[in-house]
Formats: sequence, C-alpha cells, structure tokens
Amino acid sequence: MSFNTDDLVELANTRMPFGKYQGQYLISLPEPYLLWFQNKGWPPGRLGSLLALALLIRSEGLEHLIHPLKGKSTHG
Repeated sequence: MSFNTDDLVELANTRMPFGKYQGQYLISLPEPYLLWFQNKGWPPGRLGSLLALALLIRSEGLEHLIHPLKGKSTHG
C-alpha cells in the first residue's frame, strides 16, 4: 500500500457514509470495526482504500498524527 500526504488529510476529514458508525471520522472508527471490514472485504473504491489506511495507522498507534489534519484541505 502506498499513500501520500493528501491521503492522510483526506483520511482525517472523511466521515463514514453508512452503517453503525455513520458520520464518524474514519480515523476514529473502532479498530475491531476496521478489522471486521478487513476480514469481510473492504468496500470498493476510495472508501475501501481509506479504511485500509485507517487500520494500518490505528494498528501502529499513529492516529494521533492524523487528528491535527482535521479541517485541512488537500488543495494547497
């Protein structure tokens, strides 16, 4: 998996569009929920990529690096 700074900003500012955690920031989703998606299969497209990135960051305990990016824009 490769990602760039814009991916991290997008992750910090994207909310879950459906389900039990609808409206919650992806980076704040519970790790067991992210693991469930990993086992079930990621949603298609950008959402699946961002959820996988969220799990990677959460599993490494690095989510504190993402929270300061909330409210930032990926468009310079």
